[in-house]
Order: sequence, then structure tokens, then C-alpha cells
Amino acid sequence: MSQSHNRYLIIVILGALSTISPFAIDMYLPAFPEMASALHTSTARISLSLSSYFAGLAAGQLCYGPLLDRFGRKLPLYAGLTLFIAASMACLCARSVEWLVALRFVQALGGCAAQVAAMAMVRDFFPARETAKIISLLILVISASPLLAPSVGVYVSVHLGWQWVFIVLSAFVVLMLAVSAWVLPEGHAPDRSISLRPLPILRNYVAVLKEPQFITYSLSGAFAFSGLLVYVASSPIVFMEVFHVSAQQFGAIFAGLSVGFIGSNQVNVFLLRKFSSEQIFLGTMFVVCPVALWLLVGTICGWFGLPATLVLLFIALSALGLAFPNAAALALVPFDHNIGSAAAMMGFLQIGVSGLASASIGIFDSHSMMPVALVLAATSWIGLGILIVGKRRIPALKFVEEKDCHPLAH
Repeated sequence: MSQSHNRYLIIVILGALSTISPFAIDMYLPAFPEMASALHTSTARISLSLSSYFAGLAAGQLCYGPLLDRFGRKLPLYAGLTLFIAASMACLCARSVEWLVALRFVQALGGCAAQVAAMAMVRDFFPARETAKIISLLILVISASPLLAPSVGVYVSVHLGWQWVFIVLSAFVVLMLAVSAWVLPEGHAPDRSISLRPLPILRNYVAVLKEPQFITYSLSGAFAFSGLLVYVASSPIVFMEVFHVSAQQFGAIFAGLSVGFIGSNQVNVFLLRKFSSEQIFLGTMFVVCPVALWLLVGTICGWFGLPATLVLLFIALSALGLAFPNAAALALVPFDHNIGSAAAMMGFLQIGVSGLASASIGIFDSHSMMPVALVLAATSWIGLGILIVGKRRIPALKFVEEKDCHPLAH
């Protein structure tokens, strides 16, 4: 197989690994009403299982970072995928929303291994100057999940029952486990010098957080990215309860809005030929913030029906599709050694902020658009504020195109 074919095969595999958690999130969204009925609770309470998944993703990031550096990429990946399969099958036996919330947390602990490993292997297999472009290509693969997962979820839950959603997820991860074992090369040799003792691990994460460029772009990107996950967590409530669309219509709307996120990610590949990641990220924040504020004002005043809401969400999601890969690239480029730990900390911040933001939707237990619009506006403007203030603390911005990076001590 040619080097070019190897390159694209690795991108497809890394992208597919990265879809595990998006599929676990998106696929069961259309089944919320059925699950709520089966577990004798509300759809807002069921959405807490989505928030617990985000919490598991955040917690797992910090565990897998040192493991991926110490043992290589594949062994921790195998362990995580196996845990995901076991937790998915246990979800079939959930008889209360509390058990479902707990099991989804465990499921996320396993699934996040794929996400952290895939992000770390971007830097293993590709030069730093290509990071933003490769992440955009990965997101092209990841973006299949919002298009396919709700549609598959509708079919499976309607014809087979909501439990079969977790069976299908398990089968997909079994396939990815086999592909990872037999096709994907090892991206990073085990480094026995990486300590797994708590104090050295903590020092390493502190060193990551002390990098001004990392903390600025990872945290600003985390607040921006949380807008996407708030939309995902609240979409069943917004569309099926506020606007009273059917499960089939919900799947079509969810897929249609995803086109904006997918398309802007691929536009990013072309924009990077003329603009820097810094310019693109700043520009997208100046688009998302006023759109989110306008959505909040319109919701308070009762101006918007379903068409106007869809237009504003489409614009916001399209801008976020440009923001995510560039923020991630700018956050990771200062590091070379211990890239697994840096990628894990970035994921922890992204998912941690997103989990707290999305949890507020379930806590409010509201059947209106107000909590969604309020949280989306708040996270967008906080992200912009962090970016503006944080840029002043960066002595010399390290650009994605630079090859020389500063290793972390360990």
C-alpha cells in the first residue's frame, strides 16, 4: 500500500474511533420519549444521562493521557473499548433513570480512550503544521454521526426498542476494536520514563496548564464547543416538546443542521491556505456571540418560531465547525513530548465545561427554549472574553505551521 493510501487509511480509522462517543451521544436522542416512558420519568431527567456521559468523558481524559504516553497508544485503547462494550451491555438492564445515568458515566470512561488516542495520534502520524487540516478531515468522518446516528436511532428504537441502541453501539465498537488491533499501526512507542504515580502526573498536568497558549485556546475553545453540546443535549426537548415535531422529523432536522457543522469544517481546509488558525478562530467567535445573543433576545421576546430558530442555530453551528479544529490546533502546537497528556487535558477542559453547561438543561427541567438560549449565549461570550484576555498573556504565539515545539518535563 502506498504512503498516500496509508495516510488516508489512518485518517479514516482515527476518524472512526473519534465517532464512538458522538454515536453514543447522538444515536439514542430520538429514543428519549420512549426511554422516559419505560423508566417512568421525564425527558429532561433522561437528558441527565447525557450529562453524565460528558462527565465520564471529562474524567476519563485525565486517566488516559499518562497511560497513552507510558504504554503506547494501543494497549490503553483496547482497555477503554472493552470497558465501553461492557457498560453498553449493562445499560440494557437499567431499570431506573439513576442506574442509566451511572452506567452512561462508566460507558463514557471507556469511550473516551478512543477520543484521546485519536487526537494524540494526529500528532504521532502528522507534522504540527498539518494539525488543523487533519483535525478538519477527522471531523469530516466524525460528522457522519449527526447525519446517521439519529436516523439509525429512530429506526432501531421504533422497530426494535431503545435497548437495541446499546446493542448496535456495542457491535460497532467490537468492529473498531478489531480494526485497531489488526490494521492501525502503533503511533507512539511505550515510554517507561513516564511516571504513573499521582504526584508526577499532577506536575505534568500543571506544566500543561502553565502554557499560556494552551490554557487560552483550550479554555476559550471549550466554552465555544460547549455551545454545540448544549444544542445536542437539549435538541430532543427543543424540537420534540417545544416545537412538537415527530421523532422522524427530529432526525431530519438534526441531520440538516449538522450540514452546517460539516460544511464549515471542510471550508476550514481551504481557509487555512490564506488565513492562520488564530484569525479563523477569532473571526468565528465574533460570529457566534452576536447570533447567540440574538437568539436569547428573540426567545425572551417570543419573536421566533421553528424556521427562525433553525436559521440561527444553523449559523451558530457552522461557525462552531470552524472554531473547534483551529482552537485545538493552537492549543496543542506548543507540545511535542507528552502530547497524550496535553491532548487529555484539552479534552478534559472541553468536555468538563460542556458537561456542566449541558447539565443545566436537565437541572432546569424546563420545557421551553429559554435555558438553551441562555446557556448558549453565556458560554459563547465567556469564550470570547477568555480569548481576548488570554491573548495578552501569550508572550509569543506559536503558530500551527511551526515545526519546533517545546517538550514538557516529566
